[in-house]
Amino acid sequence: MQKEGSKGKGNGTRRNLEATGFSHYLLFSLPFSVKNTLLACLPANPKPRSIRISQQPSNPNSDLDRNQWFEMVLIAVEKREVLNSEEDCGRLLELGNLFNLFLDLVKRKLSRLLGKFFLSNLVFASAGKCMPSSSPRFVLRGLSVSQIKKCIPKQGKQSAIAVGVQSNYPVVETEASNNVSMIDNLFNSLKDLARKGHLLKAFETFSLIKLHASSANRDVILHSISSLLYSCTNLKSLPQGKQLHAHTISLGFENHLVLVPKLVTFYSSFSLLADAHIITVNSDIVNPLPWNLLISSYVNNGLHGEALSTYREMVHKGVRPDDFTYPSVLKACGEKLDLDFGREVHESINAAYGHRWNLYVHNSLVSMYGKFGELDAARRLFNQMPERDAVSWNGIISNYASRGMWKEAFELFEEMRLASAEVNIITWNTIAGGCVQTRNFKGALELLSQMRMCGIDLDPVAMIIGLGACSHIGAIKLGTVIHASAIRSCFDGFNNVRNALITMYSRCKDLRHADILFKSIKTKSLTTWNSMLSGYTHMDRSEEASFLFREMLFSGIEPNYVTIASILPHCARVANLQQGKEFHCYIMRREGFEDYLLLWNSLVEMYARSGKVLSAKRVFDSLRRRDKVTYTSLIAGYGIQGEGKTALKLFDEMIKLRIKPDQVTMVAVLSACSHSGLVTEGNVLFEKMSTLYGIVPAVEHFSCMVDLFGRAGLLNKAKKVITSMPYRPTTAMWATLVGACRIHGNTEIGEWAAEKLLEMKPENPGYYVLIANMHAAAGRWSKLAEVRTYMRDLGVRKAPGCTWVDVGSGFSPFVVGDTSKHNSNDLYELLEGLTDLMKDAGYVAGENFSLKMKYWRR
Repeated sequence: MQKEGSKGKGNGTRRNLEATGFSHYLLFSLPFSVKNTLLACLPANPKPRSIRISQQPSNPNSDLDRNQWFEMVLIAVEKREVLNSEEDCGRLLELGNLFNLFLDLVKRKLSRLLGKFFLSNLVFASAGKCMPSSSPRFVLRGLSVSQIKKCIPKQGKQSAIAVGVQSNYPVVETEASNNVSMIDNLFNSLKDLARKGHLLKAFETFSLIKLHASSANRDVILHSISSLLYSCTNLKSLPQGKQLHAHTISLGFENHLVLVPKLVTFYSSFSLLADAHIITVNSDIVNPLPWNLLISSYVNNGLHGEALSTYREMVHKGVRPDDFTYPSVLKACGEKLDLDFGREVHESINAAYGHRWNLYVHNSLVSMYGKFGELDAARRLFNQMPERDAVSWNGIISNYASRGMWKEAFELFEEMRLASAEVNIITWNTIAGGCVQTRNFKGALELLSQMRMCGIDLDPVAMIIGLGACSHIGAIKLGTVIHASAIRSCFDGFNNVRNALITMYSRCKDLRHADILFKSIKTKSLTTWNSMLSGYTHMDRSEEASFLFREMLFSGIEPNYVTIASILPHCARVANLQQGKEFHCYIMRREGFEDYLLLWNSLVEMYARSGKVLSAKRVFDSLRRRDKVTYTSLIAGYGIQGEGKTALKLFDEMIKLRIKPDQVTMVAVLSACSHSGLVTEGNVLFEKMSTLYGIVPAVEHFSCMVDLFGRAGLLNKAKKVITSMPYRPTTAMWATLVGACRIHGNTEIGEWAAEKLLEMKPENPGYYVLIANMHAAAGRWSKLAEVRTYMRDLGVRKAPGCTWVDVGSGFSPFVVGDTSKHNSNDLYELLEGLTDLMKDAGYVAGENFSLKMKYWRR
């Protein structure tokens, strides 16, 4: 018969343990639950017989008698006999200790039957403490006792003292004189196993430590648990770590200063911050270390509000923050943009330390005020720093860079180098990226070259910056060098690097390599498709771009605003206004595109460049927000249509709204003045560019002035602009001047400009035709013959002009002088009719134009 007291206590224990979330326990877990545990492991519907096994062994200290007694227990279990006394349970638990010593010998056979995880927990349980298991209740179900008996050593084969001679673990000595030395060896072995990540063996070693440690060895057990928690954190072993936590509670170690930080770190690594918070608050530890770890975990997980609340709770509990508390709190203030709380923390730091702050605290204050946009306060703090490291310099430089104040950022970078401070790759990337932002692409590449000379290898960010710079200036050789470096560093597999490579090759007019890279990517992201589409549109490859766009749709990739923004300019360049309108309708149907100004700017540009300035103005007026790109696109559209005064009004409106123009804006305004003959207005704007708007005139602006003066017939002024500017004249400038000389009949300046032009580009047939037209317009037929002879001797041949005409069902090519089409005569009659209309409007055709018309009629 079973004892009622035993039954009630066992069930109560099980209910209490199940309430803690651990519902399954292993053999030998608690003395009062042995009976229930054994019954749970038996097959369903057992037929127990009440047999007491309370007889005492003849010699309790004899290994032989202990084995005999253990076999009797196993036989009773096999026969479904029930243990009826607490004494039997205690004896069984005692025999569990003996079983530990046999564990190495039976490990191989038993692990196949029970599994490795049960093996380590079995060792725990034998030490007399309850260790929960996350495993289901499979512990002994279906396990034959005879199988276990086969693993037990026979009588006289091996003593319990010698167990472990052939195992991977230290030999266990049972003599009291060697106990301390043995525990030290086990502890060192555990630390080494935990450090190397051998978690199972470390747990088994911990079981041996607990088996032989006395009450005087609590520190060893404490630090053993600390090492195991560290290993569980690194190996992401959540169940085992929770078991250790439960074990610390049973030992009364849960609030110990050594273990609380380890437990906070463990739960934080699994983002179980609520559990970590409870452990920290309930520990009542005055040391700030657990609080610092908790606040840092909140910040790292983006929970900045919770981090600040935890800081308040920490101070309220009387825990004094230290130098490691403030950096995390200040970072949370900056990310949450809580300026008032940040200033409050700043005052607390002053009250605690005066102005003798830790370097990390000083850096955090500089960064926080930079996030608030308080750059003056950040600069004052930076100037007050008694010592600075790379983080200090990077922090103040990034503060200015994030606000677009690149001039100040570049000046600080020079100061940093003069101060012999360590310039790390973050600094190099920030400044090189700033050069790209300010369109100083050569400067960016020079900085990356200097970085390599300092012994710093390019990282993916630096490669993307360098490839972007190469894309803008067409430096394909440098781009291929960066590509080779990416292959050597195994960075060519990074998506962002591959996309930058595709963009670089396509912008450098090497679509073959761009296409090879594109096709080599098995799983293409939307950014990859956009990069290749942008390359095709940049090269005016309309058919390939359209085909690629359809292929992207068929592959299930939905275009985003970047996709549409890259295709719209292509529609304008190929005069496919209908397709542009279809994209406009697509934009209107899609939700969420309203806030993407880049997309709407592209739409304005598409209509403006297609000659539909009124449509562009309607889109412009519908926008709630406009930037300099929006204004520049519309100004350029009015300039192309010869409406220079309207363009200037838009420019004045832009200035009144305090939208600062850039170099591209000034090119559009000067070009509008040139097309409309607004010489005075254009000249005034050019003279005030640097003083009013802080824009240093670039070669494009000087080219606009040459065109402005040339169209107005002020050829000497145009010549003066070319000879006095601080840049080398481009072929476009010389060609513009030659064309102006042809129109105004100034062959003297024209011949001088033609000579310079042919020195730079002797292989371009278009320039020979331009010079020949100049001589033909002046009636200098002998000079015209010389140019044609020179072209023939050099083998230079002008390719016929070609354009694409929308014929309704598609685009059809139209080549100059082509009479192969069935409707060629009708086309040339139409051209002659258009010429007559132009003459009626006041246009005087040149000799060259008349000759071409005669040639077409032939």
